[in-house]
Amino acid sequence: MKARTFFLAIIACGIALTACKKDETYAEQKEREVKAINNFLGSDTYIISNDGMDTVLHVGKINAISEETFEAQDSVTDLSRNEYVLFAKSGIYMQIVREGVGNRLEVGQTARVIARYLEYNILSDSIQSRNDVFYWHTNPDIMEVSNRYGLYSAAFSTANGGGAMYQTYGNTSVPNGWLVPFPYIRIGRQLEADDRIAKVRLIVPHSEGTQKASSGVYPCFYEITFQRTRD
Repeated sequence: MKARTFFLAIIACGIALTACKKDETYAEQKEREVKAINNFLGSDTYIISNDGMDTVLHVGKINAISEETFEAQDSVTDLSRNEYVLFAKSGIYMQIVREGVGNRLEVGQTARVIARYLEYNILSDSIQSRNDVFYWHTNPDIMEVSNRYGLYSAAFSTANGGGAMYQTYGNTSVPNGWLVPFPYIRIGRQLEADDRIAKVRLIVPHSEGTQKASSGVYPCFYEITFQRTRD
């Protein structure tokens, strides 16, 4: 009888916690997100594989700089200081690990771009999706990116069933946060041994992320490389 009472009490507690979460206001969810981002910035973060066996990436403690400082230093983030520029209007943080080779996407141009990425849910402290592994090597995410007078837009290709982002989220929408780096990077291909394609790291709040992130009000960290497809 006591065991049954204890079991019922556990169920009741679970229901109560679920109800509390559902009753959480949007303002409270956003406050929780901001706290999670601030904690991520100030922590010496290591991203661990979901099986707990490997360290995938050492993010480190982040030094946030303003857009004014970023512009004053020729739109470069100092890797030795682990700098990320904060775009105040969107709340996105960006680090340019490599500017890349080739050319920037000029006004009026459209390019097909291969994106290989790691997506880490900051709120749940877990890798949410990725295509930077061998399984996705022959079927990466390909984006059609356009620059219309400084306004960038993009969509994921669904060819061959689409890449990891399309298959994970079921739509072709590219998160707004993924488009932020394009004014500052070059989109080319590795033609020589010492060529390095563009690589960025981003902290993307829910409002600039995937539809799932937007509805769930959670922020994500991304590490992404961008490479132009063969003509």
